[in-house]
Amino acid sequence: MGASATDSEPRGSTPGHRQSILPSGVRVVSEHVPGVRSVALGFWVATGSSAERDSEAGISHLLEHMLFRGTERFGSEEIDQIFDAMGAEINAGTDKEATTLYTRVLDRHLQHAFEVMSDMIWRPRLGELDAEREVVLEEIAMYEDDPQDRVFDLVSGAVFGEHPLGRAVIGRAEVIAGVTREQLDSFHRERYRPESIVIAAAGSLEHDALLELVQGVEDTLGIAGEGQRARNGARLSDRPALGPAVLQPRLRFLEKDTEQYHVCIGAPGIAREDERRFALRVLEGVLGGTSSSRLFQEVRERRGLAYSVFSYSSLHAHAGEIGVYLGTRPENLADALAVIGAELERCVQDPASEEELTRSRENLKGRVVLGMESTGARMSRLGSAVLNEMPVLSISEMIEHIDAVRIEQVRELAAELLAPERLSLAGIGPSRERFLEAVAPLGTSLAGDPEERSAVREPASSAGEVLSS
Repeated sequence: MGASATDSEPRGSTPGHRQSILPSGVRVVSEHVPGVRSVALGFWVATGSSAERDSEAGISHLLEHMLFRGTERFGSEEIDQIFDAMGAEINAGTDKEATTLYTRVLDRHLQHAFEVMSDMIWRPRLGELDAEREVVLEEIAMYEDDPQDRVFDLVSGAVFGEHPLGRAVIGRAEVIAGVTREQLDSFHRERYRPESIVIAAAGSLEHDALLELVQGVEDTLGIAGEGQRARNGARLSDRPALGPAVLQPRLRFLEKDTEQYHVCIGAPGIAREDERRFALRVLEGVLGGTSSSRLFQEVRERRGLAYSVFSYSSLHAHAGEIGVYLGTRPENLADALAVIGAELERCVQDPASEEELTRSRENLKGRVVLGMESTGARMSRLGSAVLNEMPVLSISEMIEHIDAVRIEQVRELAAELLAPERLSLAGIGPSRERFLEAVAPLGTSLAGDPEERSAVREPASSAGEVLSS
């Protein structure tokens, strides 16, 4: 057995939660959940689309797929058979900043599941590339046919410009079509380093037993010495902040023969480490995050102008994004956007009444507590927080932060984030001209800018709430 792990001091505490760092640099975090027979297990890797160069757009996503194409010990079909025999599913996901491989198994299958998943993470064979490449190209084609998904990446491109945060996680077809096995192997060796990986688990397990599993695999695979290399941006906090030149308002429109116009209004938000993240979640609940929110009630319930309308936000290292989505028929587009414009203006002037504030806080607390009844959600909270070097807060601590949100904080946040001059616009629909006419009532600096209006073009092809992170 290699050198022993050291317990790290977490900022914040959760009953049953323990965190350790192995000499290799791998971080291990777990939470014992009494009264369950399952274990949710996840490998979190600090690589996603925001860490890719333009010539690599989509490689993180393709590599995630390739993890399932077999390892040095387990074939592709064998992996499926192993987890089927456990009565479990194994899945993976890629986002802007992380790649995750995860499962939920009976506690008696944890060791076997861990061995297979470790091999997938550290020793993928990267075989059958041509077949998996075709699968990803089909996924990209399906994504490009779905305007309701694509508009979110379109507005991210408007908010973040040429920065990788503005690109679609799924990648570009021309990049995927040309990726070689050698490129994937090099990317894997560069990104899947021990110091870039967090192993998280929650459920019927003990932390020391999980550490023994990790250390045993490290010894077997010869990983223990790899953590001596320089970090070279392996942690998300190492990445540089975005400068003001990147975060300029822009307008994007994709002309496409659709039944509805899909529209997003977006702006730079706050970073994941910003203490105002709790106030932001409360503001979202008032504006468009619940069925009693202002946007839902005004646009859908009172006027029947849309089936789907809501606000959203995403928080990243050193950056963030907020936005509003609307899907509506052409004849309702102008009226619906006029209502949204009025509600955004109202939100800046009068972000919440005491009744709305109380309702949003209680809604948020309820979703937090109910979400923690799942071992999968608990594992995700641990893995995401540790990967992002954020505190792992207990449920009581999260509720305290939510209860501490006051109307003054919400008012200041709304005035800063939703100012018209900060807003970017993105839309997908059958007529560019109709879209440009309809966005005028929003009152943004872009809506009336002749230069921006004439510069609208189709871009190149290319979208779990954790309050503790």
